[in-house]
Amino acid sequence: MAMTSATNEALTPLAESGRVFRWHDHLSLWFSLGVGLLVMQIGAYLVPAVGTRDALLAIVLGSCIGAGLLAWTARLGCESGLASAGLMHATYGSAFARLPVVLNIVQLIGWTTFELVIMREGTQAIGKQALGGALESGLGGVLTTLLWGAVLLALLAGSMVTLVRRFVSRFGLPLVLLSLLWLSWQFAVQLQAKGLEAFWSRPGDGSMGLFGALDLVIAMPVSWLPLVADYARHGRRSGGGLGGAFSGTWLGYALANIWCYGLGVMVASAAEPGSNLVTALLLAQGGLVALGLILIDELDNAYGDVYSGSVSAHSLQPRWSVKRWGLLLAVLCIGFALVLPMHTLEPFLLLLSSVFVPLYGVILGRLGTGEAPASAGTRRVDLGAALIWIAGIALYHGCARWAPQLGAAVPALAFTFVLAWFTRRAAAGGPSALVQSRG
Repeated sequence: MAMTSATNEALTPLAESGRVFRWHDHLSLWFSLGVGLLVMQIGAYLVPAVGTRDALLAIVLGSCIGAGLLAWTARLGCESGLASAGLMHATYGSAFARLPVVLNIVQLIGWTTFELVIMREGTQAIGKQALGGALESGLGGVLTTLLWGAVLLALLAGSMVTLVRRFVSRFGLPLVLLSLLWLSWQFAVQLQAKGLEAFWSRPGDGSMGLFGALDLVIAMPVSWLPLVADYARHGRRSGGGLGGAFSGTWLGYALANIWCYGLGVMVASAAEPGSNLVTALLLAQGGLVALGLILIDELDNAYGDVYSGSVSAHSLQPRWSVKRWGLLLAVLCIGFALVLPMHTLEPFLLLLSSVFVPLYGVILGRLGTGEAPASAGTRRVDLGAALIWIAGIALYHGCARWAPQLGAAVPALAFTFVLAWFTRRAAAGGPSALVQSRG
């Protein structure tokens, strides 16, 4: 029997009773999601490529721009009460939107699997340091993967709202802050011993320009664009709730992104040549404990990916609840983490992520400059929005191939946003056909 949109939680605006997130909940969630070993690793990659000054400039500018886009989308999700899938339906039409929704599910399965692999490898590195390599065997890898997978399943069996408000805000955030402060202090001392002037004036090797570095920094917050509305819709609309979703998301993610990218730069500059980031962190005084806490925080990245994937999957098949979809996707990701060579699949995941830059350029151009849609919409295909998105993908990859010095994310985002904004009235058939007042 077909299900109506009223029973589809992802395509129906969230009721006021479910809107409980305050400003500090948004800030805590997105600071926590912004912290990760992958972010630090990319920061470490920037230094030899562009040098310290350009790397730090790209980190600050890219983080502010990327987090600003997240915050803008968060405000839209909070205002409308729609999940990410609902915003896609409102922009592209109910039939065509299934394509980006499916692509989003695929990328979220990939990134969740990749997070499990990162946590496994980090745990094995800690085990080597503390236990003499007992976890480095094949069996050790299987056991650590299953351990993190079991914790992920336990979290998914509970409430997302409770997890954010009770664990992330009250316990997770203070522990992560202490870990980052400790590691930052340790590597600042090492850099001071080596000479801060040499660190600050270190040149790049010319393998990447400033705009390319900016593109790489923006890529991390942009990868969260297809998820942010799934959480922001739980924000309060009254009492400054919309501003809370906007400023909390922006400040939380920008601070975490700048800090983790910057820490990666510090680690790469202080560590011995050829040593990897995890090894360098472990060798720092107290690094074993700090890395362990960061690995625990990495778990909420995996949770964030698989929860949002379950919301998107529920939008396609609402007969299964969000929780049921979440458990199924988690089991699938655990299986993939055990058998797939994820490091060789990372370029594919980054390639897949590139389609969401122009996708959200169109969404923000159509919905982000006026009143939020009251529902996911009834039009089956918005041909104009679909064509702009496809043109944006082509521009993104064209810039990456033929003009890498200009970057790809910012040109593709600007192009799709401007076109979508100029064509929004024609697409809606008038000012209020798509963009409706919630009264």
